[in-house]
Amino acid sequence: MEGSPGGRSKGHGRGLVRAAAAMLATGLVAAGTIVAATAATAAPADETGQHQGGAVAVLDGLKTYGFAELNTGEGKKPQELPAGLFEMKVDGGGTIQTYCIDFHTPTKDGAKYSETPWDQSSLGANEDAGKVRWILQHSYPQVNDFAALAEKAGTGPLDEKTAAAGTQVAIWRFSDKADVTAKDANAEKLADWLEENAQNLAEPKASVGLSPAAVSGKAGEKLGPVTVHTDAGQVSVVPPADAAASGVQVTDKAGKPVTEAADGADLYFSVPEDATDGSASFSVQASTSVPVGRVFAGLTKSQTMILAGSSESTVTAAASATWAEKGAVPALTAEKNCAKGGVDITAANNGDEPFTFTLAGAEHTIAAGETRTVTIPVAEDQAYDFTITGPGGFSKNFKGVLDCKTAGTPAPGDDTETQSGSEPVPAQTGTSSTGAEGDLAETGGSSATPVIAGVAIALVVLGGGAVFFLRRKKTQSSGE
Repeated sequence: MEGSPGGRSKGHGRGLVRAAAAMLATGLVAAGTIVAATAATAAPADETGQHQGGAVAVLDGLKTYGFAELNTGEGKKPQELPAGLFEMKVDGGGTIQTYCIDFHTPTKDGAKYSETPWDQSSLGANEDAGKVRWILQHSYPQVNDFAALAEKAGTGPLDEKTAAAGTQVAIWRFSDKADVTAKDANAEKLADWLEENAQNLAEPKASVGLSPAAVSGKAGEKLGPVTVHTDAGQVSVVPPADAAASGVQVTDKAGKPVTEAADGADLYFSVPEDATDGSASFSVQASTSVPVGRVFAGLTKSQTMILAGSSESTVTAAASATWAEKGAVPALTAEKNCAKGGVDITAANNGDEPFTFTLAGAEHTIAAGETRTVTIPVAEDQAYDFTITGPGGFSKNFKGVLDCKTAGTPAPGDDTETQSGSEPVPAQTGTSSTGAEGDLAETGGSSATPVIAGVAIALVVLGGGAVFFLRRKKTQSSGE
């Protein structure tokens, strides 16, 4: 199947386990909720899920490839698989090329991907992550003079297909620790040269991002700062959609309206003193080449990718603000936490009264000026779907897959029929001893995607209408 290296899958046995888990999850009716008295206005759903800024793209298939062989064990016949470059179409315009860094996971046709930090992917815990970036910078398509590449690497003649195959094989040896060999002799020599010479490089900067992505405060103030992070020279600043009616502006520290910004610039929401309690958001946008080495993770379960080449592409990031005349004024954000195996919910209270909410039956209080974080456990490879609702028709949705590790080799006896286009399996929240991690330990600011506080936050899992089933493993020691 195109776009699925090796045509491998999670395997028949693993599929039965997942089917059983799905049926079990369908029957769950317990919910974890966050309840608070706060103001919020209607906001559109975030169609890209937990997007923290950068490019969003749709998989267009495996386009340039040769073949490789996977050593599946002593005495077993090697398994042949395609190895090479995928293409993706970027939302808003542009095309990117990627290699796979999640060997045993199949792709999903038309899957949507978003630019993702290394620490929220399988590269976060991989000590050789920087070597993958080195390979990308020293081979095809970044180096497209095949004669020069062949001479430097000491191979015979190379072309697009053999160069792509050799590059992918070298990447798999670091990203998945795979025992894999390119079928073409010159592609194999290229893979060996890249593997032997690779050096650890730092993670590239995001194409664009804003941090923190949610702020709060009182009307009449400048809410922020929200700092711009970008690899592009300049970004355009798109003001709140109802700026003319609400009077909310995006300004610099001095209060001057801003329409363009550079890396490191601090932006603020300037909220009129007579503004009614509510919220607003702005975005930044640029047309730029996405930096080589940026990870792209699927919003549904699909092979994790790493960027190898980019046309001029549209990249975006957004930030939001909530304000109120008095009382608690919270700002909530969420981001994947691969180190703890879950999704971090961070609550900041910039009001003048405590912010009290209930999570999984336990009450927590965040004093004015405090920021605290709790981790909601999600099993590896499982989908989650967080729906946030509030007064005035407010609704915001965050969805994705906790994909923090490369998939393991299929178990002996599993078949190799490729999964295709199926919906994600409902997320599991661990064993009976697993619960909300962190006990809302005090933290600093967050650069995560905003999830503005509403009257209730229901953590709902994809599949069968199941809801998150949260279990606590210790009593709260602070903030209660």
